[in-house]
Amino acid sequence: MAEAPLPAIRSLPSWLLGRAAARGRALVAEALAAEGLKMWHHVVLSAIRDLAPVAQADLGRGVGLDPKDLVGVLNDLQSAGLVDRAPDPRDRRKNAVSLTGDGARLLLRCEEAARAANDRLLAPLSAAEREQFTRLLIRISGTDG
Repeated sequence: MAEAPLPAIRSLPSWLLGRAAARGRALVAEALAAEGLKMWHHVVLSAIRDLAPVAQADLGRGVGLDPKDLVGVLNDLQSAGLVDRAPDPRDRRKNAVSLTGDGARLLLRCEEAARAANDRLLAPLSAAEREQFTRLLIRISGTDG
């Protein structure tokens, strides 16, 4: 049997992290799809919960989503009855976005599904290894957690 091509590249931590990240994203995307959501829907719902009521423009900046893409995601979420958009009481020229009760309940289910997907991703590791791995990822990602 022939050796897999690119052994030098495939042994790089950056390559391995990319592969692990792609697998993790696929597992989470599959879990969210079972709830009828895409990744950006989940991100936006989570940000709305954390920031609400939040001006639509601030929401887009907070999640790093282009304004026209955010409008599409919010249209999907509003059509599904998961968010409300209303004039911002602080500035009536802007829309403020909040979760509906259905949106909050779906978000909780999606968070459980995402945690289960991450458990599948990390299943080969012991509990101690998972904690250490997460701490190491935080250190090399340049985030504070």
